[in-house]
Amino acid sequence: MAPTPRVLVLPGWQDSGPDHWQSRWERAHGFVRVQQDDWMTPRRGDWLARLDEALLAEPAPVLLAAHSLGCQLVAAWAAHSRHTARVAGALLVAPPDTERADTPGAIAGAWRRIERGRLPFAATVVASGDDPYCAIERAREMAGHWGARFVDVGARGHAHADSGLGPRAWRCCGRWRSRDAPATGVRPGRHRGAGTDGAGARLGLWAAVRARRG
Repeated sequence: MAPTPRVLVLPGWQDSGPDHWQSRWERAHGFVRVQQDDWMTPRRGDWLARLDEALLAEPAPVLLAAHSLGCQLVAAWAAHSRHTARVAGALLVAPPDTERADTPGAIAGAWRRIERGRLPFAATVVASGDDPYCAIERAREMAGHWGARFVDVGARGHAHADSGLGPRAWRCCGRWRSRDAPATGVRPGRHRGAGTDGAGARLGLWAAVRARRG
C-alpha cells in the first residue's frame, strides 16, 4: 500500500484564523501549517524558501492545501523549485487576481505577476462566483494555465471562515472512485461531514491527484 501523503497547509496573506477551513482541518487531522515569518508583508522570495524548507522536512509524497495568496505561492514555487517531485497534488482554493489594480499594497509589489506555467503535479482550483478578490473567469483562466481541474463552488465569497463552507461545498471537489481507496486509506462512498472529517478533507485533495491531465 502506498504511504498516506502528508498534508501541508498554505494560508494566504494575514494567515488563516481559527474558524477557517484550513485551521479546522489542522485541528481535526494533524495537517501541518507552513508558518511564514511575516504574514502581513509577504516577501515572495522568503515565502518560496520557506515552502521549500517545509517540503524537505517531510517525507514524500506531500499534498498541498492552499488558500488565497497560498495558491499564488504554489504556482511561483513550482516555477523555480528543484523539489516539485515531492508534491503529489495541490488543492488551490480562491486564488486571488494579484494583477488587478486594486491589489493591496502589502502584496502588490512582490506578487503582482502571476506565474502561468503548467504545474508539474496534479491540481484542482476551487473558485467562487462572487469572490471579491478574483473574477470567476480569471480563476478559470489561471486553472487553465496551471493545467488544473476547475471547480466552481457557487457564491462563496473568498471561501474563508465567513463563507459558510460545509460538507456539500467540499464534496463537489471530486468524484470518489473505488480504485482510489488503496492509495488513500479512505473508503469510497458518501462521507458524512465531508467538510470537516478526515475522509472529506482528503477527498478534495485526492481529487486533485486523480484529475491530472495526460
